[in-house]
Amino acid sequence: MSVKTLSETQRKDLLSPLLSSGWSMVDNRDAIIKKYAFNDFNEAFGFMTRVALKADKMDHHPEWFNVYNRVEVTLSTHDCQGLSTRDVELASFCDAVAK
Repeated sequence: MSVKTLSETQRKDLLSPLLSSGWSMVDNRDAIIKKYAFNDFNEAFGFMTRVALKADKMDHHPEWFNVYNRVEVTLSTHDCQGLSTRDVELASFCDAVAK
């Protein structure tokens, strides 16, 4: 099954809730990014571990950067060179885990 980039309708319907919850579009790239802050490194690493397990099951891996209690997550689908429903699903999962 080939992965397709989000249609204009999907972008409006699926990305709007993410963009209003702290995700933002990446400049010069069809990707979304969000920065999370946790109480300490253990909490940040726990978040990354839970997301990593989900990402591995989805076979859809984030680009991320971690320093102490901060984690920056960037999502885009390499198979279609842009945003797909996989990114929406993983972004929503990240938000749920971070609560």
